[in-house]
Amino acid sequence: MTGQFMLIDDIPVEINGEKNILELVRKAGIDLPTLCYYSELSVYGACRMCMVENKWGGMEAACSTPPKANMEIYTNTPKLRKYKKMILELLLAAHCRDCTTCEKSGQCKLQELAKQFGITKVRFSNTSVKSKIDDSSVCIVRDKSKCILCGDCVRMCEEVQNVGAIDFVNRGSKMTVGTAFDVPLAQTNCVGCGQCAAVCPTGAIIVKNDTQRLWKDISDIETLVVVQIAPAVRAGISEELGIKNDVNVMGKIVSSLRKMGVDEVFDTSTGADLTVLEETKEFLSRIEKNEKLPLFTSCCPAWVNYVENNYPSLIKNISTCRSPMQMFASVIKEQYKESNKKIVHVAIMPCTAKKFESQRDEFIENGVNSVDYVITTQELIKMIKESGIVFSEVLPEAVDMPFGVSSGAGVIFGVTGGVTEAVIRRVIEDKSPSALRDLAFARVRGMEGVKETSITVGGRLINVAVVSGLKNADELVKKIQAGEAQYDFVEVMACPGGCIGGAGQPFVKSKGKLKRGALLYEADRMNVIRRSEENPLMDTLYKGLLKDKVHKLLHVEYK
Repeated sequence: MTGQFMLIDDIPVEINGEKNILELVRKAGIDLPTLCYYSELSVYGACRMCMVENKWGGMEAACSTPPKANMEIYTNTPKLRKYKKMILELLLAAHCRDCTTCEKSGQCKLQELAKQFGITKVRFSNTSVKSKIDDSSVCIVRDKSKCILCGDCVRMCEEVQNVGAIDFVNRGSKMTVGTAFDVPLAQTNCVGCGQCAAVCPTGAIIVKNDTQRLWKDISDIETLVVVQIAPAVRAGISEELGIKNDVNVMGKIVSSLRKMGVDEVFDTSTGADLTVLEETKEFLSRIEKNEKLPLFTSCCPAWVNYVENNYPSLIKNISTCRSPMQMFASVIKEQYKESNKKIVHVAIMPCTAKKFESQRDEFIENGVNSVDYVITTQELIKMIKESGIVFSEVLPEAVDMPFGVSSGAGVIFGVTGGVTEAVIRRVIEDKSPSALRDLAFARVRGMEGVKETSITVGGRLINVAVVSGLKNADELVKKIQAGEAQYDFVEVMACPGGCIGGAGQPFVKSKGKLKRGALLYEADRMNVIRRSEENPLMDTLYKGLLKDKVHKLLHVEYK
């Protein structure tokens, strides 16, 4: 054999750039359990569930030990099984055990490992202290009694999102995860991205559940419930509902909502088409005047919150366009304003920060919200299951008219780079099919945290940046302010990978995000309308419902 190898359970495995033993073990097809390891985060080594035994009987944490040539380790010895069961029992002894009523039940990593290791009883007394639940945020809920101190939320908030709203508090047995001075989360600099909830292995941080309030409105015969579904939702729901591998199930979602009693169902991609037209118009105007550049996109509410908290002077650089959700919500409320029923508008989103956006004063007129409920993909899954709908058996149906037409450009808003590509499709002079295909290789697609490209518009070279993850966005802003980088257009999504990786989606790692992104690009390719300006509904809206109301319904001034 050539190259360097180490022995894992007496099987030689080649070392090929893996940074720790854990990666090599998983490469060998062994699912070594972890509670605190994510390749995107720094190594913390708190849970000790990934311990392996070396040939001398010593134990090492696989996540923090680099592989070495000729190293010999074992992953499943009597000593390791006893050790890991002890760890799980100790965690359960200090943990709230109301599993049947926990929002995370069925998806809790601690629950899963307890079952995997055959733990049917805990030998130690339960020392869990019932703590006050922090539900001050409209986006997420915190319950300290379910925290196992893995630190995943702390590292995500600091290392990936650069927010630092939560951290470890106190020491030793009194250590908890909390906010500075233990203030409610809503009073911190939290931007509502929810990525802490996405990586939390237990129910210590969860997405706020608004489904029970919504059920009451759906059941009210005097209420007209109108729903819009964000592009990313169709690519993140199937596996949780019994369909192997993520597939585009937009038609099944529409059908399921109708079975639940919803009255009208639309696609947020239609709102995205409006956003493309308005944002492109604004961008070209700023280019012509050479002012308020770069133009930052405004689709992501967590990004808007981040700018307000950290760079208030940049508010003028954020597009005045409402997000696709809010644009479409304004159109829908305007369309149904003469109805003799109470209108309740629901937005099904991959994003927790959208819950906050729906409550902003800028989107409330005369005490009436443009969006009455934001329901995440996770909440929609719960509603479908609660209804008893067998999702795999549901026949797909089309969305309703009069807003039943959208373009492929609107669909790709759900993946990082999608907004930028949709805008480029609008501004480039070459509208041929080959030009569309070329855009797929123009450095706007892919899961990288920062992407750059340049295009020529009207003889001028336009520099573009695409960013996902708030820390990446912060670093880019600092470069711009220091004069180290110059851009004309910057797309920012708070969640790594864009909306497909939103905290309201079932959690997946990098490979899962790539798959979801591919599904949206496939939906785009299969759409007969590829550019927003080619959507015939746009012309109808501008000449009709939006006439003399474009600025009022489609734009916003953040206060």
